[in-house]
Amino acid sequence: MKQKETLRRVMTYLRPYGALLVLSLILAVVTVALTLYIPILTGDAVDCLVEQGAVDFAALAPILMQIAVVAALTALSQWIMGLCNNRLTLCTVRDIRAEAFRKLQNLPTRYFDSHSNGDTVSRIIADADQLSDGLLLGFTQLFTGVITILGTILFMLSVNVVITLVVVLVTPLSLLVASFIAKRTYAMFTKQSVTRGEQTALIEEMVGGVKLVQAFGQQEQVMERFDEVNERLKKYSLRAIFFSSITNPATRFVNSLVYAGVGVTGAFSALTGAITVGQLTVFLSYANQYTKPFNEISGVVTELQNALACAGRIFDLLDEEEETPDGPDAVTPDHYDGAVELRDVAFSYTPDQSLITGLNLQVQPGQRIAIVGPTGCGKTTLINLLMRFYDVCGGSIAVDGTDIRELTRSGLRRGFGMVLQDTWLETGTIAENIAMGRPDATREEIEAAARQAHAHSFICRLPQGYDTMVENGGESLSQGQRQLLCIARVMLCRPPMLILDEATSSIDTRTEQKIQSAFLKLMEGRTAFIVAHRLSTIREADVILVMRDGHIIEQGNHAELLARKGFYAQLYESQFAV
Repeated sequence: MKQKETLRRVMTYLRPYGALLVLSLILAVVTVALTLYIPILTGDAVDCLVEQGAVDFAALAPILMQIAVVAALTALSQWIMGLCNNRLTLCTVRDIRAEAFRKLQNLPTRYFDSHSNGDTVSRIIADADQLSDGLLLGFTQLFTGVITILGTILFMLSVNVVITLVVVLVTPLSLLVASFIAKRTYAMFTKQSVTRGEQTALIEEMVGGVKLVQAFGQQEQVMERFDEVNERLKKYSLRAIFFSSITNPATRFVNSLVYAGVGVTGAFSALTGAITVGQLTVFLSYANQYTKPFNEISGVVTELQNALACAGRIFDLLDEEEETPDGPDAVTPDHYDGAVELRDVAFSYTPDQSLITGLNLQVQPGQRIAIVGPTGCGKTTLINLLMRFYDVCGGSIAVDGTDIRELTRSGLRRGFGMVLQDTWLETGTIAENIAMGRPDATREEIEAAARQAHAHSFICRLPQGYDTMVENGGESLSQGQRQLLCIARVMLCRPPMLILDEATSSIDTRTEQKIQSAFLKLMEGRTAFIVAHRLSTIREADVILVMRDGHIIEQGNHAELLARKGFYAQLYESQFAV
């Protein structure tokens, strides 16, 4: 059932290219008709040669000329049909791949947290390529194969009905064999595609973390994991190849029976004078052309099974639930004052495990709010909720008195500037990475932001300065340098609200002190949320929120919280414990 639904959906992507599809079918008919006409001309030529000493050269010459012309037209028709099929296939797969990539832009963060990057990449790249190969083979051989079978029967009926019936009666055996094998092939190709995606995910993960693997001596364990996945991929691939490979020999055996039946029946008919020797030649040629498409179609069916299995994985991605769209009345504010209020906020990543319950917080414009607490207490989750990477399960979050669900996501996020512990750089120049939030910024503005982030000096030491290309996420740069570039982005955008999640965790102490002073200037008049494990970096915050198990258990400035000698005081003093 799923296979039929997948095929139906693939056909919907072919509709915009219906003209190419019709042209391909017409050319397939023309190609087959011309191909099948050549045996008739060949039979006529044979009849001009069969009598000893009575070769009819006058009749033979024009027949040979016709064969040459028909062969040339057949080649031209096949060439144009190939161009149409290539364009039809590649445009269709291009559209599917483009829609899949657009889908990625609209999927919620929850999807990426629960699916490996490698498997997602495998669906868009490898599975789309397999679909392309299957469609191309289908258009190239399936259409011509079916038309050849129908055309051959019509041509044979026009010559001799009895011999044609012999051919047709044996044909169902070939169809039954191909159908029996195809049902078992699809399941194996599906498992092969899923396991290939799992292998791609593992390789992507290990390549990205190769230094960590080597640092902890986990090469053997990683090899064992890879070998296990690789072994399963081999097993499923061998089974898929086995079932697909026996299709062709099985149909060839049946087709050989057809050819033998035509030869025996035709020979007796020629001896009794029912047909000429030339007509027998025509029938033998047709019998070969009639059975050949069955071999090709059996191969096409196998390839289509693989293509549909891969298409099913792509459509599974396309069917994923998208991020809740902005409401029809959602607004994009021109500016923000920076007042933030959380009312009875509840949130959990999984329904059976609550993380945040009854969280209340009121932040005045321009306040610096520090968030501290043990690992897993909900600090980063709170940041995800503020940015609407996740929506609250209960309660509400308001900015300037408006529920953030009544704002457009783009409008909300333009109001925040984020610097995270994990850096992200795209492929491009240093200047382009700094200007990600403001692509229209001038070079002077970019350099000014870099100076504020204390990144200008190391950028000038790079081979091409601000025009140095960043590759592979900036692996050629140190972690601290990458973080400085991310800080420079925020310095350039100067948003009304800031989120600093361990923003200086990878920077040396001296540079950190300079950046902290730059941040203090940047935060003047701006609401700032600061997540930090090093409590010494948040002592100047207006309000410190101490979180534990999804709740704010203490609230106040640094001096007040120390005086209470509560949980914050324990955390602070633990930094200096020997």
